[in-house]
Amino acid sequence: MNNVPVHKTGFNHRFLYMRNVFLLVLLTVLAPATLAQKITLSGRVIDKETKEPLPFASLGIKGKSIGTITNLQGEFDFHIPSQLRNDLFTLSMLGYKTYEAPVWTLMEIKPLVIEVEKSTYLLDEVTVADSLRGGEILMIALSRIEQNYPMGPYLIEGFYRDLKKVGGTYISLLEAAVKIYDEDYKEPRNKFKLRERVALQEVRRSIGYANRFTSYFDQDNLLEDLLLHNSVRYRHFPLEEIFYQSLKREKDTYYNDKPVYVVSHTRDYLLRVFVEKKNYAIIRVEFENNQEESLTKKRGMESRFVGLKRVMEFKPFLGKYYLNYLTVDSKVNWYDIRSGELKFETELNQHLLINEIVPNTIRRIGTTEKMKTYGLQYQDRPYNKAFWDNYNVIKESPLDLKILKDLERHGPLEKQFKDQPF
Repeated sequence: MNNVPVHKTGFNHRFLYMRNVFLLVLLTVLAPATLAQKITLSGRVIDKETKEPLPFASLGIKGKSIGTITNLQGEFDFHIPSQLRNDLFTLSMLGYKTYEAPVWTLMEIKPLVIEVEKSTYLLDEVTVADSLRGGEILMIALSRIEQNYPMGPYLIEGFYRDLKKVGGTYISLLEAAVKIYDEDYKEPRNKFKLRERVALQEVRRSIGYANRFTSYFDQDNLLEDLLLHNSVRYRHFPLEEIFYQSLKREKDTYYNDKPVYVVSHTRDYLLRVFVEKKNYAIIRVEFENNQEESLTKKRGMESRFVGLKRVMEFKPFLGKYYLNYLTVDSKVNWYDIRSGELKFETELNQHLLINEIVPNTIRRIGTTEKMKTYGLQYQDRPYNKAFWDNYNVIKESPLDLKILKDLERHGPLEKQFKDQPF
């Protein structure tokens, strides 16, 4: 009888020990998942005075490398690691005051509408004492690229989207998560050969490619083509002195509460460059060209380039400037070679949003990871819902609903995606 209590006590100790070991193992397994949990801020950004939505406003966490942008309606979904709930949410847009607030203070506001004020300096005239001309400003900025942009290896993660349109109707859509690696911002010998290495992470949508009109678009890797539009990285600025003499200086503006030069060229095409006054970093480039140009011939028709619009913006992180987003819209029309009659109009819309930056990385993209040079639609893979639920993308808008409606003329989207050959 005296052995019974001792036996029970030993059993209890062993039970407690095993339970604690189990809990320790469980916590070890769950800890990374807990740390990886994210909170989502969903809201809208508007002009405080006019109440108009502000598209392509940059959202981020102060001192961190993650970020996203608003859509054309000023709306956003921003997925943030839960451990950053006490950090400062930041919102920046050219010509507006920077908005900051602790993440936790915004979490319970439903609906979340952020009103931002125009910079009071937006309409300031160029002062007489500041006599720099437009061409001089851009030349200084270009000479300081290697001071202002990363000169060591870096990795950026982003969300890519391309849309193809024929005669005003959307015919195909592709959305993907990608990683982009580059050694530095040194001027390349060949300004039209890609230096970055790109790896495909996941594909969210790859639909509409059975449409017969897709063959009238380039079948190359459109993402790699898009990266070559980074005029700062590839120094796509004329060398002729006459170009710099033609540049005009516009009224100054502000970005991140810092004064910014605005330089423009309006002959033959439109170019506008925004340069921070303090360090001459180029923070934004806008380019538009509507000159018609013959391209190629196919199936009794010839194509003519009729329009290109490009916008790129950079953001500072740890003392250097990195690509924040890049958008390119290009238009090509197809004509009957014999009659000269316009047969149909095509348009390609491309967007790249950078949502995380890893500077001074030792992580490279190897040859086996690197994307192929052919079309992205042939490199897709099964849909990963868990990945996309927490990945920062450009929030869907009413425009996206039209896109989906156009595409569903070819059948329900879920079926189209399910039937993609992987």
